[in-house]
Amino acid sequence: MNDTHTADRFEEFRALHRPGAPLVLPNAWDHASAAALVAAGFRAVGTTSLGVAAAAGKPDAAGGTRAETLALARGLSRLDALVSVDIEGGFGGDPDEVGALAAGLAALGVVGVSLEDGRPDGSLTDPEHQCAVVRAVKAAAPGLFLNARTDTYWLPGRAAETEDRALAYQEAGADGVFVPGLLDRAALTGLVTTLRVPLNVLYSPGGPSVPELAGLGVARISTGSLLFRTALHAAVGAAQAVAAGTPVAGAEQVPGYADVDRLAEAFKASRGPAGAGAAAPGR
Repeated sequence: MNDTHTADRFEEFRALHRPGAPLVLPNAWDHASAAALVAAGFRAVGTTSLGVAAAAGKPDAAGGTRAETLALARGLSRLDALVSVDIEGGFGGDPDEVGALAAGLAALGVVGVSLEDGRPDGSLTDPEHQCAVVRAVKAAAPGLFLNARTDTYWLPGRAAETEDRALAYQEAGADGVFVPGLLDRAALTGLVTTLRVPLNVLYSPGGPSVPELAGLGVARISTGSLLFRTALHAAVGAAQAVAAGTPVAGAEQVPGYADVDRLAEAFKASRGPAGAGAAAPGR
């Protein structure tokens, strides 16, 4: 991929993170869901590690979906979209290995990654080690938007660490900070005020609305696994309706066969096969 074109895409994605006018980033789990979101007008699309893992029959956040994540990233890089990839904890503890992974993704055309400090055993990575990983990623892929996620609000008794971890990741070079589970308006305002980098939060149906989050200064709102879980619910509901002999809710709005088949056209690369001329993500 042309270096100038790549740099332009990095900057375009970075510019979408605007406090008060946040980027709403939908998270896809496969090629079709991503293409459908792009066709619906979303310029930027992320991936959801839960959706990728569940689709592969594996648990989320256990570090076992590196191959599936890379395969999806290669495919999505063929879309005319800005793609950010959820790489869980980096699929390995060595900072240089995570940096090589990030560099490989950037070479494919991916514009961002989300890197979390939550560990498979339910604990949090030591902040000094996580900062070393952040620095390695930024050294290996300077233009890539690194969204440093902290899981302090998802683990009991760890919320008080949020600001310290967020500031540490910011100082290590993170381009944004992601705090899923943070819904308290006062805490959101405080963190937005404290950070120099954009704050990303996870949309919650029971939490502040998008306009409210915008008013608080949030710069990015991710849907996480919500779309994937919603799709599962809709699929089961449709199957149950058919079995019960009742109308399928919303059937008149479901894409037709040809509509879905045409989504494959979105993956016909205008710039050559996915990853052509790009280095493969490091092992």
